[in-house]
Amino acid sequence: MPVDRAKAVATQCCSSRESVRPCFARAALVEMRNLRGEASGLVPEEVHTVIIDSLSLTPEEVSVMRYDLIVVGGGPAGMMAAATAGGQGLKVALLEKNEKLGKKLYITGKGRCNVTNFGDMEDFERNIMTNKKFLYSSLYSFANYQLIELLKSLGVKTKVERGNRVFPASDKSSDVIKALQKHLVNNHVDIKLHTEVRQVLVKDNRVCGVLLADNSRVDGEKVLLATGGLSYRQTGSTGDGYQMARSLGHTVGELRPALVPLEIGEAWVKELQGLALKNVLVRAVVKKRTVAEEFGEMLFTHFGVSGPVILSISSHLNKHSGLPARLVIDLKPALSAEQLDRRVQRDFTKFSGKHLKNALDDLLPQRLIPVILALSGVDIHKKVDQVTRQEREQLVQALKNVVLTVQGTRPLNEAIVTSGGIKVKEINPSTLESKVISGLYFAGEVIDVDALTGGYNLQIAFSTGYLGGISAALNTH
Repeated sequence: MPVDRAKAVATQCCSSRESVRPCFARAALVEMRNLRGEASGLVPEEVHTVIIDSLSLTPEEVSVMRYDLIVVGGGPAGMMAAATAGGQGLKVALLEKNEKLGKKLYITGKGRCNVTNFGDMEDFERNIMTNKKFLYSSLYSFANYQLIELLKSLGVKTKVERGNRVFPASDKSSDVIKALQKHLVNNHVDIKLHTEVRQVLVKDNRVCGVLLADNSRVDGEKVLLATGGLSYRQTGSTGDGYQMARSLGHTVGELRPALVPLEIGEAWVKELQGLALKNVLVRAVVKKRTVAEEFGEMLFTHFGVSGPVILSISSHLNKHSGLPARLVIDLKPALSAEQLDRRVQRDFTKFSGKHLKNALDDLLPQRLIPVILALSGVDIHKKVDQVTRQEREQLVQALKNVVLTVQGTRPLNEAIVTSGGIKVKEINPSTLESKVISGLYFAGEVIDVDALTGGYNLQIAFSTGYLGGISAALNTH
């Protein structure tokens, strides 16, 4: 039996002199790895446990086990990096402080997981907000179609929806996570959960391993940080990578919320909490200049507005330091003012004799009607037959120009991604290796890169993870 073979190595180790026990410990781990883990019916963590239990190793002896690459962070970037390097023959450890991998990935896209976007490279360039040129090598090394093919090979079929957004056909993020875990196992990655990294260890300006929260060490020739940003802290994104990078001499830019809901000053917005609007056009205006324009869906909340259109607008406002700002919403962007006026007249004819508040049901959601009438300045109790041309024009203008005052964003923890991070000028874009410390790599949101909604941020995570993993493998002695 495979496990018996591994235990035979362990037995030899236990009868050895104390001075060579650590060497035999490593030999036993290599032996079990050579059995490919799955041949024994065990997952990597169980493989590791069998060896350690058989040897009765102390924490100090366990800590001398050395890896070619240590990946810190079990999100999409980290999982991709570890599996890619493992597939190139490297001995890889993936360290994750949570109880499971992909904890933030599980909740993305409201649990549906918008894994990538099916657009071409020009689409990606238009939708990447920060340091798009830095990402060229990553995106060309592992493109969206390659990710889709990989997922397919791992048993996950995908589908393309509006805006070229790609989702698993099952609409389940858990299927994507299971596929990535399978990818890790297939490439013999040692997965270590409940393992928090405190510090990257460096000797002679080169990484040599990591120090864990329990003060034990994991030695490695290379380390890749894929620790994510600062949003959704409950998923483990607590900024650990930023602190580790700073301690090694890297510069971390200002961390700000991106793809985040906006807080609005107008009190009437709270009355519409939960109301979703589709096919609206929203303009962001800063100092009389339109800095962004987005078409799609939005949502009123107890604090202001959210939804895909608003999230994208927020990232544009970030770049223009645009607070306070104004949002101008066109509720009927498909119609010109003249066309909308004719539409209103038809509705008035249809609802002849009724009060205004009961004559706009074909045009607006019921809850929005009193708000629009109030904004237009037209008496809500007036009958449609009594509405003047001037009042009708006021109503049309209100429908085409709902103005909201942006007072701020929601906290960073409520943002989908973090804007800011490790400065790209200190990272080689062709390999994602640090220019400051040899053998140190970065991938994912910890880098100062971010994009709009639509699957672009996850593709960045997968692409940088792949490039970081393949670069670590190619540069391994």
